[in-house]
Amino acid sequence: MALFDSVDDPPDRRHGRGRRIGGWIVAGTILALCVFSLVPSPYIIETPGPVFNTLGDVTIDGSKVPLIEIPSQTTYPTAGTLDLLTVDSIGNPQTLPTWFEVVTAWFDPSRAVLPLDAVYPPGYTVQQSNEDGRIQMANSQKDAVAAALTELGYDLPRVVTVGALTDDSASKGILEPGDVIVSVNGEAVGSVESMRAVIAKSGAGNPIPIVIIRNGVQSTVSVTPKMSDESPPAPIVGVYPSIDYTFPFDVTIQLQNVGGPSGGQMFALGIIDKLTPGELNGGKKIAGTGTIDASGAVGAIGGIRQKMYGALHAGATWFLAPKSNCSEVVGHVPSGLTVVAVSTLKDSLAALKAIESGSGTASLPSCAAG
Repeated sequence: MALFDSVDDPPDRRHGRGRRIGGWIVAGTILALCVFSLVPSPYIIETPGPVFNTLGDVTIDGSKVPLIEIPSQTTYPTAGTLDLLTVDSIGNPQTLPTWFEVVTAWFDPSRAVLPLDAVYPPGYTVQQSNEDGRIQMANSQKDAVAAALTELGYDLPRVVTVGALTDDSASKGILEPGDVIVSVNGEAVGSVESMRAVIAKSGAGNPIPIVIIRNGVQSTVSVTPKMSDESPPAPIVGVYPSIDYTFPFDVTIQLQNVGGPSGGQMFALGIIDKLTPGELNGGKKIAGTGTIDASGAVGAIGGIRQKMYGALHAGATWFLAPKSNCSEVVGHVPSGLTVVAVSTLKDSLAALKAIESGSGTASLPSCAAG
């Protein structure tokens, strides 16, 4: 005889307990998702940004103006587009995207998820990033004009100048924006790259002489380079160098709230199209990206996958990409877009000629072939 009889719960009581447990699981899941959607992550999300036709108009202070204007020269009708692509970012050190946004972006091929430190190294502020982007954009516009006019046969004298100083610049109180840099540590400098190379060789901690021209007067100053916060660190004098050219006529490029150097190639093509008879693109919608220097060399840029999707969404079917970005292009070209790999402005012009005529497009250099 059992001491205790086993008595099963009535069915309605078991069902009620099951419903309560299920309710708690659902509530807990919803709460976890809410927390997950609000917790910031240590990442930045890059997305396709606005697209600008270098042959068209933009809105400045409420008025439409040509993106590229050459008022003193004869310009010719254009058609189609030569689109410049941009990348937008979700997040910065002060406002980070949530984990929910990051996970969602991982499943979207048009977006990229980058570690915060890759975009904003320690000590690098949003303000510094914006200033870097502004200087790079200004330089890219000058270089684009120089590349276009050089391609058209003009001879252009150039000088390296001080564009701005960094916040903790070693040159504060010594160099000023607008100073022309003649030589650094006894070596003449004719480009931003050559100036940086001389400073790198000079090292940090030892004063170096810099010959400048300010308000037409030449003088020699002394600056002691510091080590940068970048990885790897390098000696710097704390200036944003710029290139100033002597142009035979004014070319005005009007584009607000866009930074960085990656529009150079498309600016140059837009200038050439406006200054030469006929339609450079054959009236088609063509997009592209790439830095450019005065010699016409097209260089690598960031965010090329986002820019390819931006081009496609804007209606372009052809995309001019720097050959040096091909490793990021292969396997990631969206359906409906044909990518042409270019290394120079001459490559781009040849590609446009083939696209315009419709002949020989199969032989255009692609990243897969390169």
